[in-house]
Amino acid sequence: MGKVIATCISEIKGVQKRNVHQVTLRENHGIEGDAHAGNWHRQVSLLSWDKIEEFRRRGAVVEDGAFGENLVVEGIDFKTLPIGTQFTCGEVVLELTQIGKECHQGCAIYQQMGDCIMPREGVFTRVLRGGVIQEGDDLEISFLPFRVAIITSSDSGYQGQREDKSAPVIETMVKEAGYSVVSKALLPDDRQQLADAMAAICDAGKADLILTTGGTGFSSRDVTPEATMSIIDRHAPGIPEAMRYYSLQITGRAMLSRAQAGIRKDTLIVNLPGSPKAVEECLGYILPHLTHGLEILTGRASNCART
Repeated sequence: MGKVIATCISEIKGVQKRNVHQVTLRENHGIEGDAHAGNWHRQVSLLSWDKIEEFRRRGAVVEDGAFGENLVVEGIDFKTLPIGTQFTCGEVVLELTQIGKECHQGCAIYQQMGDCIMPREGVFTRVLRGGVIQEGDDLEISFLPFRVAIITSSDSGYQGQREDKSAPVIETMVKEAGYSVVSKALLPDDRQQLADAMAAICDAGKADLILTTGGTGFSSRDVTPEATMSIIDRHAPGIPEAMRYYSLQITGRAMLSRAQAGIRKDTLIVNLPGSPKAVEECLGYILPHLTHGLEILTGRASNCART
């Protein structure tokens, strides 16, 4: 939970904001009286007070609002949160839409310090529900979307000889389900490269779910299952079994899939087929049920639930 330290606005663009101590927010508009309000994705900007204090300790003389931020909040590191995160402050609900922004190196802060923290530390939100926010109010994270990393395994795709049509399908489906896509990678059908890429994501805690596409068939270059099994700590066999069961009702060739699933640390890895149609079928079948597993894996829910 964070605490609102300052509420800032500016009536015109291109000038520093000033702390007005209390602001009124309108749904899908922003802060009343602020020049940056409007029907777009950057209605309200937020900046961590802790980051401002670090900058001040380096010798910067900055007032609240100097970076163009609307809300200064203590206790939340905004840049670590995925797009889609929602915040609640009293009646107000905000949704994170952008992290960082382009730096205008001609700003007074950059000229003074040779640096500006807003481009890397500031975030932007849109107003889902309006209300009043004032200094001292609590701001808490009310919804944190699961983070998804997508990895495509394809020699021809990696060499630019074939368009990757499966990853866009995955991205669209998980976003529609409320997940946040944090990274995408197109790699060759190389066991070590695939294993290293998945392990790096898991070990750094960058994603809650890794979805791979491609490399699950009988070709000698289809090594995604082997790469997955070489780095996981625990197996999750029910997931690929469910995909094969569902797909067998569509085509008997589903029995040829060697897809695997498993867990490394706090990240679930699931192998999906390579074709867009098969991806849509398999992911559509398992996705509604993955949420509960991810809630348990990440500690957001217990194993048992009462009805």
